[in-house]
Amino acid sequence: MVEKPLNGGYFIVTGGTQGLGRGIALHLAEEGAAGLTICGRNKKNGEAAAAEISQTGCACEYVQADLFHEKDCRKVVHQATRRFGRIDGLANAAGLTNRGTIENTTVELWDLLMNVNARAPFILMQETVRHMKANDIHGSIVNIISDCAHGGYPFLVPYSVSKGALATLTKNAAHALRYDRIRVNGICIGWMYTPHEHQVQIEGGQPENWLELVEREKPFKRLLRPKDVAYLTAYLLSDRSEMMTGSLIDFDQKVIGGLD
Repeated sequence: MVEKPLNGGYFIVTGGTQGLGRGIALHLAEEGAAGLTICGRNKKNGEAAAAEISQTGCACEYVQADLFHEKDCRKVVHQATRRFGRIDGLANAAGLTNRGTIENTTVELWDLLMNVNARAPFILMQETVRHMKANDIHGSIVNIISDCAHGGYPFLVPYSVSKGALATLTKNAAHALRYDRIRVNGICIGWMYTPHEHQVQIEGGQPENWLELVEREKPFKRLLRPKDVAYLTAYLLSDRSEMMTGSLIDFDQKVIGGLD
């Protein structure tokens, strides 16, 4: 039998019930993960995702959780360790993309995005690192960030700031955990097509065929898909990237700093 990159590993994927997180979780299963813990607010989506993942032969635990709440963040890690006994890696893929400018962003919206996009990954990392260090596990953490961490669009103020915070957290934690051989890396993704993004575009007044129109103008003639990010996430979680830590990878067809 050919050994797969993640053979025997146990991983947490936040947001693993839909969209990007679900795509990452499915790919980790295909790459040989022995067990996955996924989380999300919608129980129906979560149970369906867990069933789909289990069909690959990878055991899957769904945890119903709202990452706005500290106790739910900690519950995800605790339930993963109860089910599988160990955690080899964490992929923080859950996130909110609510719009807001410098003028119309409310404090409530600011707190929502900062809690889910920055504080929740911190808490999940904290609990995961405690487990890894207590059990001498040389693990890997991957944070799904955004190219908006470099500054972002005027209509994505709280989102951009929250992702900037996550980028700094990634670097800081990677530096702190080097001698424990716990690696922390981030992927700063660009514009991605998901069913949720389609809904956002339609609600924003775009035509039903917006994707076709947008992709026609892109250098590579398409937007990112979850599978693209899933491939890179699996690599960063595996021992194949064992010399990488503290990296923030810009992952899109546009070049940050380049001028058209």
